[in-house]
Amino acid sequence: GEVAQTTPLQKIQTIPLRSLAIRGDDITVKSYKVESRITSRFAHTTVRSSVVNSGSKAQSIGFNVQIPKRAFITNFTMNVNGITFVGSVKEKTVARNLYAQARARGKAAGIVRYWTSDMETFKTEVHVPPGSNIEFELHYQEMMHRKLGFYEHSLYLQPGRLVPQFQVDVYIFEPKGISMVQTPNSLGEQFAGMIKVTSSKEKAHVVFKPNLQQQRKCDNCTGSAIDGVFTVKYDVTRDSNAGELQVSDGHFVQFFAPSNLSPLPKNIVFVIDVSGSMWGVKMKQTVEAMQAILDDLTIDDHFSIIDFNHNVRCWSEELVAGSSIQVADAKKYIQNIKPSGGTNINEALMRAVQMLLKASNQGLIDPRSVSMIILVSDGDPTVGEIKLSTIQKNVKRVMREEFSLFSLGIGFDVDYDFLERIAIDNRGMAQRIYANHDAAEQLRTFYSQVSSPLLRRIAIQFPEDSVSEVTQNRFDKYFSGSELVVAGKVLPSESNTLTSFTTASARLDITLETEGDYAELDTELAKQQHSFTGFARQMWAYITIKQLISERSLAPTAAKKRKITQRIMSLAVEHQFVTPLTALLVESEDAKERLLADSPKDPKHGCCSARSCNDVAVLNVNSAGCVTSVSHPVDNDPHFIVHLPRSNMDVCFNIDSTPGHILNLVSDSGTGVVVNGQLIGSKRIHKSKLKTYFGTISVYYLPDGISVTISTDSIALTDGRTSALTSETFLSHVVMFLCFSVRISIVKNSHVTIIINDNIQVMVLLHRVWKKHPVNVDFLGIYIPNDNQYSPLVHGLIGQFSREPDVSVYDMHEGVDPLKKEATMDVKGNKLLVTRGWQKDYRHDKRHGSNIYCWFIHNSGKGFIDGHYTDYIVPNLNSFLQAL
Repeated sequence: GEVAQTTPLQKIQTIPLRSLAIRGDDITVKSYKVESRITSRFAHTTVRSSVVNSGSKAQSIGFNVQIPKRAFITNFTMNVNGITFVGSVKEKTVARNLYAQARARGKAAGIVRYWTSDMETFKTEVHVPPGSNIEFELHYQEMMHRKLGFYEHSLYLQPGRLVPQFQVDVYIFEPKGISMVQTPNSLGEQFAGMIKVTSSKEKAHVVFKPNLQQQRKCDNCTGSAIDGVFTVKYDVTRDSNAGELQVSDGHFVQFFAPSNLSPLPKNIVFVIDVSGSMWGVKMKQTVEAMQAILDDLTIDDHFSIIDFNHNVRCWSEELVAGSSIQVADAKKYIQNIKPSGGTNINEALMRAVQMLLKASNQGLIDPRSVSMIILVSDGDPTVGEIKLSTIQKNVKRVMREEFSLFSLGIGFDVDYDFLERIAIDNRGMAQRIYANHDAAEQLRTFYSQVSSPLLRRIAIQFPEDSVSEVTQNRFDKYFSGSELVVAGKVLPSESNTLTSFTTASARLDITLETEGDYAELDTELAKQQHSFTGFARQMWAYITIKQLISERSLAPTAAKKRKITQRIMSLAVEHQFVTPLTALLVESEDAKERLLADSPKDPKHGCCSARSCNDVAVLNVNSAGCVTSVSHPVDNDPHFIVHLPRSNMDVCFNIDSTPGHILNLVSDSGTGVVVNGQLIGSKRIHKSKLKTYFGTISVYYLPDGISVTISTDSIALTDGRTSALTSETFLSHVVMFLCFSVRISIVKNSHVTIIINDNIQVMVLLHRVWKKHPVNVDFLGIYIPNDNQYSPLVHGLIGQFSREPDVSVYDMHEGVDPLKKEATMDVKGNKLLVTRGWQKDYRHDKRHGSNIYCWFIHNSGKGFIDGHYTDYIVPNLNSFLQAL
């Protein structure tokens, strides 16, 4: 008979949430190279890695790349033992149909893409025999945005291991010249002096090439110290009028960034959400940021503050000058805010607009000043008008053309799409603020981007019949340190130059003229070894698609939306950008085997873990389309079910302790996470035994001092200083962010999920019993996924099994109970008599549970767990386990 051949795609699958670039055991990463070519603010980045399976077994090898969210992936190729897979961007429906054909033949797999923070993560995994060679290559493109006076290019470097050939190259070419290049040492002191920069007038080359010894965490360490963001900051030389017009490849790009202007006075109404969900770090950081922002106001500026929950309050009913007395009073007002109640966004925004209108109508503000509303909110409207489309229409109706609305969505539990729509609809922009320890800095940085308006009503125009398909060329405001960019196609002309005319209002009206030569830049680019020759064409498509995506979200009719959709798809396929409407289809040379990468949706609640449902086709999924994950559960009289993936078996044991004892389940001093459970007893002894259950579960995160304590009737949250108690624990659906690192989700009458740093998850189930039951009491079950990412220091009754022990079971025979087989288990040098039987798993059927077939360890897990179960009893709910 023939030996079945395993093709690469039959085993490609989705992988758990990991930050490491290359993942696998016993693998050799021969090289990891990142190259960026930035030409005229447009970057093309390539990430390449060459890997060998140097182990003795077939295994899965993962390739993971984190890229900026604003970038578009343009290609992914992979070579597995000489079989080449090449990517191409197609309309999503076309790509999915081709993918479905391959899937029907069992020759298809998914590439996972999901968004967290300001990044997107691209992940794939291939299962290969020993000795296999795999080469991965990912390409993406993005436009550099100027903020606070410079462009910033960020590369996320997390190789996860030592790499013999590790190199990062960033090549910059700016035709007008480079005024400065900086490489902040964001990777740590160990790499100080290792980043080399060479530059001339128009060119710069940044190289980072640490050798194996330099990559080590310490002299004898085998782990890599490279883990973080590699950043290059630069700015360009500008003419006195600050206009730069470049023509290349039949396209033009006009840059405009004047700086020698005096800021215009501004009128700001700060609208701050003070509903109950802002409790804790969000409010603390907002208050801290507002202190600094208010200090920035000058006597020429006017401002007020509106804070809202279910009610709306004004610090001052009218705009007041930014004098030191008024600022001091406003700061005192903000410090005394105590978050509580619901969210009435509609009324708060209406009041803010009325305040600006009143000041404008009464002639109290300078006609050349800039008026804006800055909204800081963390949630959906729950009081007053709660229909998002109606709020959007209401705000649009009352806002004047000269007013702008800026939205800051703080935390993940915020409808960011809505905040972005109302901002774009009203001449502003939106930004996510992540509710972590530097949220105040994020708020201040955003404010500093809009705090110095220099120009109003800017128009960048071209002679008739000289250009076509021009991107947005009229702008409401220009802020210091930013840049306005207009691109388009150049029409055939007798002339050798293209001219633009820029008009704007400042304290005085200005008119500027800029010229660009049709052939000069292309001649220059042809000489440059590392320039990105198609930059103008790609930049025009990039800006056009981004603008069309915004227009699509505001489309007033279905017909208009369809027309915009068609235009986006057509452009994205022509220019090979993976957008929300296109997909990357990766095919073998014979087109029989296929992978598919869809663009992920930006979920309402911000980031998703790998266990969240993504808009992506994957293997190994359940009927809901989510990646399945086996957990270590603890439930009922507390029985532990430990899944051992390598041995493909489940092992069970009970802990026969006494009520009041606190058992350590997970203790990881490396990540600072501890999970403990306190036992309660049944109402009375039944069948000569007092049953015990978990009545309280505590999850403690030491780095932020955050503790979540769950009992059957309440959840206590504390950050070490303040605390909140929700007595309605399981009566509603709630998502809370205590900080960027800790997220809590409560599902009504069901369960609580705590996610730490997006890579450690704990789920606690509520079991309610009939109140008059003579024996049983309400209790909690706990489920901890196998793929949690602990440090090597992790231990605990569950934590120890993140390192799977070698287990063998033999000598299976009939037991005392004919329905339960007995056998001998060899584990950790111990020979244990084990019994095969059923245990309940309550994750999917909370009332009756589903049966799991497992080998049962007697005597409270003796011989299977390290030490004795009493070694795991700790003094309090936040205690770490002492070393066994």
